Amino acid sequence: MIVVVGSLNMDLVTQVKKTPKVGETTLGNGLDKIPGGKGANQAAAMGKLNGKVAMIGRVGEDEFGKILKDTLNKDDINTEYIMISKSPTGVAMIMVNEDGDNSIVVIPGANFDLSKKDIDEAKALIKTANILVAQLETPLEVVEYALKKAKKFEKYTILNPAPAQKLSKEIIEYVDLLTPNESELELLSGVEIKSEEDLLRAGKVMIQQGVKELVVTLGDKGALYMNEKDHKYFKGYKVKAVDTTAAGDSVNGALAVALDEGRTIDEAIIFAMKVGALTVMEKGAQSSLPTLEKVEKYFK
Repeated sequence: MIVVVGSLNMDLVTQVKKTPKVGETTLGNGLDKIPGGKGANQAAAMGKLNGKVAMIGRVGEDEFGKILKDTLNKDDINTEYIMISKSPTGVAMIMVNEDGDNSIVVIPGANFDLSKKDIDEAKALIKTANILVAQLETPLEVVEYALKKAKKFEKYTILNPAPAQKLSKEIIEYVDLLTPNESELELLSGVEIKSEEDLLRAGKVMIQQGVKELVVTLGDKGALYMNEKDHKYFKGYKVKAVDTTAAGDSVNGALAVALDEGRTIDEAIIFAMKVGALTVMEKGAQSSLPTLEKVEKYFK
């Protein structure tokens, strides 16, 4: 089983011709309300891939919070430890341009009410899991506490360091698999990435800092895997991107499901590349996540 510690947001999505510059006004086409939040997206990705998943998080006592929990329940995700806060449910405002690229503003709301006490109350759940997955849309000290608790119980831990921010040595110490994209790796390592050599150098910086395994997602170019001894590239799949929202979340969800099923890291990354490719072919966050049946049928 996989436990996800993370955020739940309602995504308010509009389509734009091009992303506006500072001071520029542009017209949006439509407004969709789509369940999102990195934590919930990754949990939903796992559920749709037939993973056994439970989520720890917080929503507000409002309509958005109810919708987010109900949506996860429909994907057979255990929502017992999604607590209710006095703060409103988190919201993300998303603009998607004609190239399928997005710009996002997140208002954390109840996500920032998640506490160490909440993690303690879910201790029995974490004990029964094989893997704990976290991101950085909840308080950093709570993320660190959850990872530490999981390692105390000898669980495998995955950290998706998004949105990008510097990590302490203490957090890195409790992470088995770190899954940044290229820009996140750049910030974490302090290495400006302009070439393949830069990418490898940045990865080595993270390994030297104590990261045990690293999967760097590279969009349609695939992914780079690295550990202390070796590195390896995995190809991406060329598809027409409609919306890249939740692409990284789908990859993280797929990695966790495959590893929970006992697949090798190579098999897990190949599977995750397929899932990520299908995700960008659809609009929205959780609405774009493919089922296991769809993945198997498309790549048959």
